[in-house]
Amino acid sequence: MARKRLSPRPVPAHHAPMIGLRPLLLAMALPLAACQDRADIGNVPGDDSDTQPFSRIGAEETVRLTGTEPFWGGEVTGSTLTYSTPENIEGTAIPVSRFAGRGGVSFSGELQGESLDLSVSEGDCSDGMSDRTYPFRATLRIGEDIRSGCAWTGSEPFTGPENP
Repeated sequence: MARKRLSPRPVPAHHAPMIGLRPLLLAMALPLAACQDRADIGNVPGDDSDTQPFSRIGAEETVRLTGTEPFWGGEVTGSTLTYSTPENIEGTAIPVSRFAGRGGVSFSGELQGESLDLSVSEGDCSDGMSDRTYPFRATLRIGEDIRSGCAWTGSEPFTGPENP
């Protein structure tokens, strides 16, 4: 079967001047790209020397978690994450593996047949319901469900009232 050759669509008259400018714009952009410091590509802005794993939360520390909408919480101690909800206050303990990246730590496991991934990263966090400020942000994914929350440790506790 023979293929039909398609002829290019005509360029509208108001676009014709731009077609001639494209090579010029590309030629102007190339020197700028060449001047970029290649060491900064892929690094955190403003930090071109830190290549060490996140160390603000040690592997031996307990990470405590709290989240709202829906309410959830728990803690990670060693290689065990205990996930709790208002319906399961005691929580469900699951084995997790830990990974320390550049901007935080993550824990991965499986809860009731669904993958569970928890990431804890730097940054002040508010639970939106108390006057507490937490030193870390938490993002929890269970299957396709994503939940946000806050985290703290014994060495980096929350600030604010003990019992809000």
